[in-house]
Amino acid sequence: MFLLIDKPKGMTSHDVIDRVRRITGIRKVGHAGTLDPNATGLLIVAVGRDSTKKLGTLTTQTTKEYLSEVVLGETRDTDDSEGVVVNSFTTTLPTRSELPRTLNSFAGKQKQMPPAYSAIKLQGKKAYEIARSGGVPELKMRDIEVHLIELVDYHSPQFTLRTIVSAGTYIRSLARDIGERLETGAYLANIRRMAIGPYRIENATPLEGITPENWESLSVELLELDG
Repeated sequence: MFLLIDKPKGMTSHDVIDRVRRITGIRKVGHAGTLDPNATGLLIVAVGRDSTKKLGTLTTQTTKEYLSEVVLGETRDTDDSEGVVVNSFTTTLPTRSELPRTLNSFAGKQKQMPPAYSAIKLQGKKAYEIARSGGVPELKMRDIEVHLIELVDYHSPQFTLRTIVSAGTYIRSLARDIGERLETGAYLANIRRMAIGPYRIENATPLEGITPENWESLSVELLELDG
């Protein structure tokens, strides 16, 4: 069984798993695709051993849709609002009519460098643990694909971005790279996951709305996925 949960801001994905364990009384619980504590939106949680075995398909073979807020004019060490300011730019920011050209240049297959402050494991340690201890994580470029990238709104220096991307894509890195290409710097201020494959946030339940009495009635079966 799977639960479509609308993750609140301020909780880790593991916090959500712990909550679901307490609600269901089932120890074998997992999720498809980590959301940072600052992120909100769709988190698919599998309950029970049979369901958790199917998480690999959801995690690695489905597209993800995000609605993100990006701020121009600064870079931060974490590539998001949680980090320390590394550089501030006085460069003239693009106009609303100029910004889409740069955004469109990120469509398609490409290489992407993950954020230094990520949960990628390197020799038994997470990259962010290495970064926080003063080290430099030796991360490698990865293949990603941006299926859709569009400007939703722009109130300089912040714009709202809708993206549909392949599994493994970091929107924090995308925001950083957009700022680099614009020569203005940029970081991710807020992010909300709207969809994982065919599953959408509109069908999700806020975590606080899931109880021991109703969780089974809220569960869904896995659909046939084609990525």
